[in-house]
Amino acid sequence: MVAVTSTVPRRADRKPGGRQAVRLLVLIAIVGVVLYPLIWMIGTSFKSQAEIVNNIGLLPEEFTPGNYTAGWTNFDFSFGRFFLNSAMVSLLTVVGNAISCLLAAYAFARLRFRLRGMWFAVMIGTLLLPGHVLIIPQYILFRSLGLVGGEWPYLPLLIPQFLATEAFFVFLMVQFMRGIPRELDEAAKIDGASAFGIFRHVILPLSRPALVTTAIFSFIWTWNDFFRQLVFLSDLKDYTVPVALTLFIDSTSASAVGPMFAMSVLSLLPVFLFFLAFQRMLVEGINTSGLKG
Repeated sequence: MVAVTSTVPRRADRKPGGRQAVRLLVLIAIVGVVLYPLIWMIGTSFKSQAEIVNNIGLLPEEFTPGNYTAGWTNFDFSFGRFFLNSAMVSLLTVVGNAISCLLAAYAFARLRFRLRGMWFAVMIGTLLLPGHVLIIPQYILFRSLGLVGGEWPYLPLLIPQFLATEAFFVFLMVQFMRGIPRELDEAAKIDGASAFGIFRHVILPLSRPALVTTAIFSFIWTWNDFFRQLVFLSDLKDYTVPVALTLFIDSTSASAVGPMFAMSVLSLLPVFLFFLAFQRMLVEGINTSGLKG
């Protein structure tokens, strides 16, 4: 008998070319929708004032790079002053959140004290409160303390960050620390380590992924924050980038829309570069801290 060889390809050997093409087209469409506002903003930053009103396309008909020069020198201070203010507030916020939230998380995750569960529940409950609800009592408190509009106007923005008020980051670190074996604590105690020694030599080195995640999100959220900075900052020289961008729009006089878009593009660069530099650690931090508990 002659063996008959089937020419029909096995299901495992078939290449789902049509399905992959559809997935690729869907992904391209999603990327296009996500990137369209960014591309439009970059294109608009090179349009003249009249063209911004009449041309809603992506590319400018008349290339106007002077918007960047006009936006940088539009105020009594160079726009670089606002970049420095935002950088200072963002970096100090990163330091404050990293230190305070790590200490608070260590207390909730490793130490035993009275009503620990209740206080942890209260902290988690603060996540349900919108920030706009808290801003009024915070403003009244800091104003009564003479910290609003003083010699150091950034204190109302920075003090809460050094007091572990960001419950999200505390919860993230608590979940991560609960995944660290307690046998390491017991071994450190046998070697004579105190509670602070355990924190310094055991918990802190192992909490690097959670710290990196906290630092990245703290920087991005603070750099993009507008409402709190608008409430507490009243002097032009103290403005941060989000607040300074609103100065280009004036209801009583001519608005500089082109320079505003130009400075908006520049304001995205620090966040983009910061995310690009720490992208790998951000993904690792989310995978290792967000899924443990």
